Amino acid sequence: EVQLVESGGGLVQPGGSVRLSCAASGFDFSHMSMTWIRQAPGKGLEWVGSISTGGTRTHYADDVKVRFTISRDNAKNTLYLQLNNLKTEDTALYYCAQGYFESAPPERVLARFTRGQGTQVTVSS
Repeated sequence: EVQLVESGGGLVQPGGSVRLSCAASGFDFSHMSMTWIRQAPGKGLEWVGSISTGGTRTHYADDVKVRFTISRDNAKNTLYLQLNNLKTEDTALYYCAQGYFESAPPERVLARFTRGQGTQVTVSS
């Protein structure tokens, strides 16, 4: 059974940084591309970015491209999302999921993927 457990969120001031983690189990993590998804209050699922199996290839949504960085540690079966220069509009529940996208897929596609419980990032002064 695929299990994904996100952690690391919290309350952050605008301009601040936070690193999210996603602990994966139940599948061969090192051979699975991974994706971060978020859902802002009252809005649908939004693709944040994806990383290849070895971590050498990444793609990001345009509005996070220069601020967020996805990485992974295959030895620890863990995916990371470093969020820098946070804005209030980054407030959302952040999820990890399997798969790779080079651009934002429709929400109905994102909804099909197994996600964990998510970790909340709130950007506020």
